[in-house]
Amino acid sequence: MWEAGEDPAAEYGEPLLRVRDIDASYGKVQILHDVSIVVHPAEVVSIIGPNGAGKSTVLKSIIGWLKPSAGEVRFGGQSIAGMRADQVVRRGIAFVPQGRIVFKEMSVTENLEMGAYSLSDKSRAKPLMEEVFSVFPRLGERPRQLAGTMSGGEQQMLAMGRAMMSEPRMILMDEPSLGLAPMFMEQVFERIGELKAQGMTLLIVEQNAARSLSISDRAYVLELGRNRFTGSGEALLADDRVRKLYLGG
Repeated sequence: MWEAGEDPAAEYGEPLLRVRDIDASYGKVQILHDVSIVVHPAEVVSIIGPNGAGKSTVLKSIIGWLKPSAGEVRFGGQSIAGMRADQVVRRGIAFVPQGRIVFKEMSVTENLEMGAYSLSDKSRAKPLMEEVFSVFPRLGERPRQLAGTMSGGEQQMLAMGRAMMSEPRMILMDEPSLGLAPMFMEQVFERIGELKAQGMTLLIVEQNAARSLSISDRAYVLELGRNRFTGSGEALLADDRVRKLYLGG
């Protein structure tokens, strides 16, 4: 495990995503202070830490919902800092926001079709939907069901499937297990594991730190808007300091 300020991923070469020394604020309140994150192709990377650590703010700064006041955000070797969210999506980043945000008056199929709006080749929509149904069979069983009538876990799977429909190079997930019953929480993590097995690049903010670390290649621990620790998921799970401070012992 490494302390803040070190870059254990540097040995892997050029990353797909590099967040370097960013500051970000809401109004006059600064949330992030010199935060750095690196994600390489086909990696699953988690960001954990206590409430108020700035985890979700990192994702919003990447996807374009919030403009960093300092530092840089590079994706695929090009700067995306300050781009609008729709421009970032077209570069190949999909975002699954916190709160299972789906179009409740639309069917499963219609929700997935909304995720394909940025595709330049619309003929890709059908095979992508078949891929979504292979990862999330429950969605394939009920394509006409209105999203608002589905359980919380099913809505989360739908939100994840919709992100896949843009054929992204990387997916950001903000608290995918938040508020779910244990059974659905485990199903969501199983689906994340399937995406990992398929080679999808994922950056996950997650309140269930232990479960998230267990499926992560690497992870970052934030505290008060700053990098605190980073290392492999396995190393952070085993570290006594991390267990005591962030994993409940």
